[in-house]
Amino acid sequence: MENNRRDWFKKTGLAVLGLSLTSLESFALDDIDVSVIAEDVPVRLSSNENPYGPSQASRAAMAAAVNGSNRYAWVQTEKLAEAIAKKNGLEAGNVLMSPGSMEMLDVAGRIAAKTKGSIVISANTFGYWVNAAMQLGAERIEVPLTKDKKNDLDALLKAMRADTRLVYICNPNNPTGTVLKTQELIAFINEASKKAIVLVDEAYIEFTDEVSMCSLVKDNKNVIVVRTFSKIYGLAGARIGYAMAHADTIAVMDKLQAYIPGGVSAVSGAGALAALNDTAFITKTRTLNEAAKSFTVQEFKKLGIECISTSTNFIYFSLANYKKDFFKLLESNKIEGTGIFEEDGKWSRITIGTMEDMQKLIKAIS
Repeated sequence: MENNRRDWFKKTGLAVLGLSLTSLESFALDDIDVSVIAEDVPVRLSSNENPYGPSQASRAAMAAAVNGSNRYAWVQTEKLAEAIAKKNGLEAGNVLMSPGSMEMLDVAGRIAAKTKGSIVISANTFGYWVNAAMQLGAERIEVPLTKDKKNDLDALLKAMRADTRLVYICNPNNPTGTVLKTQELIAFINEASKKAIVLVDEAYIEFTDEVSMCSLVKDNKNVIVVRTFSKIYGLAGARIGYAMAHADTIAVMDKLQAYIPGGVSAVSGAGALAALNDTAFITKTRTLNEAAKSFTVQEFKKLGIECISTSTNFIYFSLANYKKDFFKLLESNKIEGTGIFEEDGKWSRITIGTMEDMQKLIKAIS
């Protein structure tokens, strides 16, 4: 239940008021453009964007790339795919680029829809992309999450039918932020992929220390791992995503895209290349995110708001014991949130913004 993405996010510096985390002061955002924004622009905590990005390196690369925007970025796209492959221990033929990871999810959905097959997916996950596949003839089979809000691997496996062509796992899961244990996920993939393609969405994997499933694609044609530059890299508006899969599977996906070489713009590709190995920016983002998250969770608990443990840049929380009108308070204080994802328990999700953003949120709802 995403809000309409209509307002550009507010760029702010880090405020560490009341935290006594003096060590964070060394993370002064000298590479972040702190702009003066009109007061009526809302604080956007709805779409899990990185409030600190793009990094300075990405900005510089994108600015320089503007001059070459009269040319198609074919060679640059190939270089980006090669760089991604190298970073993940794969070959360039294992990587397919796209303008945002949503297109890769859509392409995977088309594979299932080609034979009017079924798609097995958790009931509370990032499933918007399935709608297009259903319009083409695919059937959606939903499986409830476990009590602790994780993908129920056993139930997903049992829900597979003879016509199942695709099983989707978002790890960490959106909107709950829960993470599966590596060995359990690997065991599930090995079993489920005997019958259908397993699509693993790792949009938020860089916020964790978890192991990617991309190594499985070397020998397994029924595994597709999808990632994005929209989250930790701060390039949501630049639209850069990619899939990692066996070379034969990439060839199948390739045929389902309209025009591969022209999918990624020269400017976006340059920003992604600069971002890929910018470990300093990633470390900074994770550090600031953890501080703002810790503050928010502590304050939520004081207000009687139950939170699910999360390894991402968003928090899943219950409003069951909160007596005020949470969403009305957000609206009146010009803060964009989401809505209710689960009626039972009144579960919602909020993006972790800057410390200043989260302090405004807590002030608004207290």
